[in-house]
Amino acid sequence: MSVIQVTDATFEREVVASPLPVLIDLYADWCGPCRQMAPVIEELAAELEGRLKTVKIDIDANPLCAQTFQASSIPMFVVMKDGKVVGQQLGAVPKSVLRRLVEPALGPDEAAVDARSLEAMLEAGEALAVDLRDPSAYGRFRIPGAINLPAAELGTRKDELRADDGRVRVLYGRADEAAGVARQLAAEGFDVRYLDEGFLGWESAGLRVERG
Repeated sequence: MSVIQVTDATFEREVVASPLPVLIDLYADWCGPCRQMAPVIEELAAELEGRLKTVKIDIDANPLCAQTFQASSIPMFVVMKDGKVVGQQLGAVPKSVLRRLVEPALGPDEAAVDARSLEAMLEAGEALAVDLRDPSAYGRFRIPGAINLPAAELGTRKDELRADDGRVRVLYGRADEAAGVARQLAAEGFDVRYLDEGFLGWESAGLRVERG
């Protein structure tokens, strides 16, 4: 499970002693905005699994935690690193806002490849770009030499990503999606990376695009 339920009794072990930075979702069952944010938190937790620990705390059932964070307004999101609060956000917000909240606490992502590095890897024959977008987007424009493996088809086609030619597979598409897919596949033993900032980052760097 990507999001862990934490209580007053487990807070010290799961949060304060965590070797990873922790995003805390303080909520209550009666809170509509909290329920609205629940799937957003799940998505972010899945995307950053292995780099960020995500927990949720019911303030009604855990008064000590509620008092510690003075959670008089919820949903309330707190980022802790090495046992200390390093970020805080109130209210229902887009996932992009929470991503910016946690990013300063995250360590470097070894699976991320920037556009210029990917260009060099492709030219040296060290990488194969894998386009996760739908076939129509891939057909219009893509990274030169990229193959198309739509994210929606990964469940049945992911074995195509097993490298037998010495080239690492670098996934791209929407940046957050590619990052989440890459981490999930890496956990299953695949040698994959992802393009930092996605295909938009490739275009923004002014790199060549293959069309048609």
